[in-house]
Amino acid sequence: MMSTKPHLLFTFCLLLAISFALLASTGNHPQEEKPNIVIIYTDDQGTLDANCYGASDLYTPNIDQLSATGVQFTQAYAHTVCCPSRAALLTGRHPQRAGINHWTQNDAHAEEKDINMPLSEITIAEILQEQGYRTGLFGKWHLGAALENGPLEQGFDEFYGFRGGFIDNYAHYFLHGKGFHDLWHNKEEIFKRNQYFPDLMTEKALQFIDSNKNQPFFLYAAFNLPHYPEQPDSSFLSYNTNLDEPRRSYANVIATIDDKIGQLIDKLEVLNIRDNTFIIFMSDNGHSAEETMIKIDDHSSGLPKGTNYCANGGGGYTGKWRGAKASFLEGGIRVPAIISYPGRFPEGETRDQIISCMDFLPTICEITGSNLPDSAIDGYSLLPIIASEEAKSYHQVLYFQWREQWAVREGRWKLIVKGRDTTGKFSHHKQKDENMESPYLANLKADNPEEQNYASKHPEVVARLTNLYEHWEATVKNENK
Repeated sequence: MMSTKPHLLFTFCLLLAISFALLASTGNHPQEEKPNIVIIYTDDQGTLDANCYGASDLYTPNIDQLSATGVQFTQAYAHTVCCPSRAALLTGRHPQRAGINHWTQNDAHAEEKDINMPLSEITIAEILQEQGYRTGLFGKWHLGAALENGPLEQGFDEFYGFRGGFIDNYAHYFLHGKGFHDLWHNKEEIFKRNQYFPDLMTEKALQFIDSNKNQPFFLYAAFNLPHYPEQPDSSFLSYNTNLDEPRRSYANVIATIDDKIGQLIDKLEVLNIRDNTFIIFMSDNGHSAEETMIKIDDHSSGLPKGTNYCANGGGGYTGKWRGAKASFLEGGIRVPAIISYPGRFPEGETRDQIISCMDFLPTICEITGSNLPDSAIDGYSLLPIIASEEAKSYHQVLYFQWREQWAVREGRWKLIVKGRDTTGKFSHHKQKDENMESPYLANLKADNPEEQNYASKHPEVVARLTNLYEHWEATVKNENK
């Protein structure tokens, strides 16, 4: 019987080997080291926007090298915008369980408090802090800017970055509306005008690695690129002169973020701790197709009225997939993702199973020997999938909700209700930013996925997926009461 299914024996042996390797690195003996944990979360990096994902016009040698030394995922899902994605990542739970179904508070100085992630939510940082890890967040928080609800209250020993949705990289101001200053070290507002933020946060992250090289640490590098404003490191301005806009400006900020990622990995190599460091790389959602500018005189940032600071209509690449950030089309929620743990995990391999950003918390708990929080966890350990391309995904059904939009994916079918089509300019699909036909039933196995609405042809599928969603929604809403 066993000889007819050799892949099962191989899977078992590989998973056993991974388990022994992890036990060796996370044992109870004092002399044995716990693995360092690094999460690299980029901001608005599109579905296929790395050379290793087929975007041959992009310069991403460090992301490509991370793929060569790890496992690359082709069906990795985050969320459609920043807030729910970051809540799901850090808690391993659907963001609706924490009440994150709308924009969180952006301005720490706002007189009236808005939505902030409840302190009752348990984050990866809190779990690892209890295990003796030093924990640091460098970059973007965006789970509520209230000073009593920030990173330090959710398990991070150190925070350097901004609390809201984005900042100008030189002025360090949030630019929507009247704008406000948003740069912090822990709870102290700091002022570094005209200093390039990606350099500032990378420098702090490197210092964190260096100062904690002799003890286990958790580094959450929440980069703010390629999110607008598309302000690249000037050394990359000459790299993509052959590209047309908006791809060119987008490619320059992709090259910039790749360089910063490379600096982090190089530091691990120089300190000889790379092989004991578990690295997760992912984007928080699809690429942005937003267009806007400063619309008022006397903007608080000092930038003049008419300053363009958004994504120029979208320079991201989705291949055959349709959509962009803020939609539940694949281009809005399917993102690049890589896991690398040299010597313990396979290297240079690809996995096609469905995974979610919610899977990282239980995976980290398993490799560090940490207990899961005593609450509903919606992610699953990825160790079986990492061990074998034959392992089944636990995510047979995927659920998404953002404000009034929602979506359910089951196998080939995806139902989107009250959805938005935010297809960008660079896409080969027709540029759109409009309400979708609702309900919209897409066949992801079709030659042109999500281009045709099958709702009228398959009302039974619409009914089944609607029932699944309604049951899920009732479950997560009841928990949040």
